[in-house]
Amino acid sequence: MPDDEKIEIRFVEEWNTSEIIELYRQGNWWKEEWDKMGILPLISGSFLFAVAYSVRQNKAVGMGRVISDGVSDGYIQDLVILKDYRGKGLGKTVLKSLVDESVKRGLSWIGLIAEPDTEDFYRMEGFEIMNGHTPMIYTRW
Repeated sequence: MPDDEKIEIRFVEEWNTSEIIELYRQGNWWKEEWDKMGILPLISGSFLFAVAYSVRQNKAVGMGRVISDGVSDGYIQDLVILKDYRGKGLGKTVLKSLVDESVKRGLSWIGLIAEPDTEDFYRMEGFEIMNGHTPMIYTRW
């Protein structure tokens, strides 16, 4: 990413599905058997869906989202930046935008589950480990 490249953070309710799928692929979160049309409700059903948009490239180069009922708490998910754009502070910018907008819209706390080796990134942005809590998952496949 050139140092002078203009990146805008946009909160969206729809976006080009192939660009979002590419971001999921680069995060190693996309399974090819998944229905690509599932991206549309994933975006529109999020409390917030942020896209880091490259004006020069005319495409999404990063994203993140918050899921919430909009009343008290929210959960950040799927924060990812294209590989060519990493290491320039863009992830921090997307994260800060999601947090700031969530607080502006009335959320009182925001949680997330950090990927291995990303703990320091989130700590630097004010997140703390929730002592006494254990993340759990239920999957049907």
